[in-house]
Amino acid sequence: MLGVFSSAIVSPPDELVAAGSRTPSPKITADALVNRFLQNNPSAVSLQIGDHAQLAYTHANESPLQPRSFAVKDDIFCLFEGALDNLGSLKQQYGLSKSANEVVLMIEAYKALRDRAPYPPNHMVGHLEGNFAFIVFDKSTSTLFVATDQLAKVPLYWGITADGCVAFADDADLLKGACGKSLASFPQGIKPFDNVTPVKRYHFITTSVHA
Repeated sequence: MLGVFSSAIVSPPDELVAAGSRTPSPKITADALVNRFLQNNPSAVSLQIGDHAQLAYTHANESPLQPRSFAVKDDIFCLFEGALDNLGSLKQQYGLSKSANEVVLMIEAYKALRDRAPYPPNHMVGHLEGNFAFIVFDKSTSTLFVATDQLAKVPLYWGITADGCVAFADDADLLKGACGKSLASFPQGIKPFDNVTPVKRYHFITTSVHA
């Protein structure tokens, strides 16, 4: 899976900027990165969301135990990879149908926490059990929420493209060819952005831009 966001949504993290500055290396733009992903995966699906976000995914070479899925509802877009061990109980908690899968749950859980009260992201992630990585983008509020499970069993990487966009992907080689040295595994318990509070058990970032 692949998510690419402009600096209007998320500022490039200092750690990745510094890594790229120390050892300059070839990079490509965000559009070129998405095009490369599509060329390498003919069956892939991609979406341009406004002017500042792009998502793409494919079922090719996915693990049967950690499938990739995509859904959108009410301008909330979600890419999910992995599986939740407690999906059944969470569907009951959020009043979802028996046919709902992980990606639908993520959207509904995000909506519930967003609309009921300004709960911190760890409140939602803390209820998830299993191996997973996901990207949630709320177009209506320009909010980006990215997380992995506590052991990062589903690999996730991030990097900076030639035009300053921040890209997230489960394929390190894909980002390596696009982001050069401005690339790293998704962080564990660090504070990549000023408005993020680290969580001990989970790795996540969330950013929000308000007009």
